[in-house]
Amino acid sequence: MINIVLFGPPGSGKGTQAQNLIETFNLKQISTGDLFRFNIKNNTDLGQLAKSYIDDGQLVPDQVTIDMLISEVQKPTTAAGFIFDGFPRTAHQTLALEQIVKTELNAEIDLCLSLIVEDEILVERLLKRGETSGRTDDSNEEVIRNRIKEYYSKTAEVAELYKTQGKYVEINGVGEIAEIAEALFQEVRKIKTAQD
Repeated sequence: MINIVLFGPPGSGKGTQAQNLIETFNLKQISTGDLFRFNIKNNTDLGQLAKSYIDDGQLVPDQVTIDMLISEVQKPTTAAGFIFDGFPRTAHQTLALEQIVKTELNAEIDLCLSLIVEDEILVERLLKRGETSGRTDDSNEEVIRNRIKEYYSKTAEVAELYKTQGKYVEINGVGEIAEIAEALFQEVRKIKTAQD
């Protein structure tokens, strides 16, 4: 089993590359955004709880997100591992995720892959995406720059934790999609070889 945390600022191509990793290595993606939408849409107990915080304009407490993750990894799967996307974002969440993976899967986080793209390229990509996607948060440069800044301030401590464990790898997120995918694949293959 291989478990990956995938990082990348908005506009880094993370969604595309997550898909490539999933298809190539038979992984299951766990995106906290998707988990929230699923639980709220299906009116689960956790969904109702999360919605009550969101409706009050508050951040959903870590424990609610953690409980959603636990229930997701407990579901039967034929996947050869997981990609965690959008979680962890803090040192506390990193430790919680490691505990979940250890307790529920009898495994560990093997790799933290981080797509690196210069801010100016990110802004350009997102503005371009905003023209076609209709997403309001992709059409305002100031909003985009704030999102990028917030991403870096939030993920810095997580990156540091994985660096100290020797599990953090930066991948250049600029270039041909296939080339970037291949760079990611090489890192995953190293882990798979070490496990075999």
